[in-house]
Amino acid sequence: MENFIYSISTRVYFGRDTLHHLEHEIPRYASRILFVYGGGSIKRLGMYEEITAILKTHHIAYEELPGVQPNPRLASVKEGIRLCRDHDLRFLLAVGGGSVIDCAKAIAAGVPYKDDPWDFFTGKTQVQHPLPVGTVLTVAGTGSEMNGNAVITNTDTAQKLAVRSDLLRPQFSILDPSLTFTVPREQTAAGIVDIYSHILEQYFSPTPNTYVQDRISEALLRTCLKYGPIALREPTNYNARAQLMWTSSLALNSLLTYGKITDWATHAIEHKVSAVTDVTHGVGLAILTPAWMEYVSAEDPAGRFVDYAQRVWGIEGRKRVAIVKKGIEKTKAFFASLGMPTRLKDVGVQENQLQDMAHSIVGTGEIGKFRRLNETDVYSILKNAY
Repeated sequence: MENFIYSISTRVYFGRDTLHHLEHEIPRYASRILFVYGGGSIKRLGMYEEITAILKTHHIAYEELPGVQPNPRLASVKEGIRLCRDHDLRFLLAVGGGSVIDCAKAIAAGVPYKDDPWDFFTGKTQVQHPLPVGTVLTVAGTGSEMNGNAVITNTDTAQKLAVRSDLLRPQFSILDPSLTFTVPREQTAAGIVDIYSHILEQYFSPTPNTYVQDRISEALLRTCLKYGPIALREPTNYNARAQLMWTSSLALNSLLTYGKITDWATHAIEHKVSAVTDVTHGVGLAILTPAWMEYVSAEDPAGRFVDYAQRVWGIEGRKRVAIVKKGIEKTKAFFASLGMPTRLKDVGVQENQLQDMAHSIVGTGEIGKFRRLNETDVYSILKNAY
């Protein structure tokens, strides 16, 4: 196990009717805020009125940034930065799923920075002194409500890149599973895949002797297998929604990463796919994760693919190759059972785009830690997924 520093600073209010905690949380940070949200769902559900009433009661002045899109755009980030500077806003309240929260984090980083906020994503500069962010989660999947990550799409360059900083962890997050009851089936399914993939990216690691992290990961994976189908069949099943929401947070709040080197090659590949096609992140992961598994599973001296097949899927047998193959087949079948497409061509990728995509993802370098992948490797994975 590697050395690590343990710090998860976000205060979480989990459970029914927890929205009222905004009353005492927001005034701790500012009296002028930016209210960031996505489409019209929070207005249809009455959340908009409830939240703005709380803000008005406590004399919190606010400006709004509505309409944040899935795969949030750099243009929304820049508009949010402008609003914060023009109106001297000192706090961001993000109400929505991962896209809304990621957008708010990027705005928070960009307000004190005088140059292009895309610099954070290209590595030109580091996050310093961001505005504080609080969240109300309405879609489970990304884990952004409890981590310091933000992923933004630059449509001008056809890039989708991430910034990571503990300074971007939300100050607080309100997690009421009942707020996810009306999430559409397709979005719920994509969120389940996103959770599952986050866990796999950390589970498949070259670091030895990570027994605790691996057993926690396997439990979270089995939670997705058990409660994902229930949430799709019974959208208002509180227990299923609660199990998935908390699994989503635990999957990417660093708990599984501490003491390990983690992979993230599949996410790097998918970010390019969704930057080009605007496909939902979880949908892209459902296609690419099994393709990555098939490509890298032959080189696994620690036997993590065997552990995965046996401990998560209960596959028995004596032949390693057969066990691993069945585990990957089960994974692919699970994603398909959620209604996810299985091929890149099904989401608008053209075959003649694959080579350029591989080059853009890797260039002359490599990605991944479980197995290092060059441009040829990435092209092969894209081709196999096509």
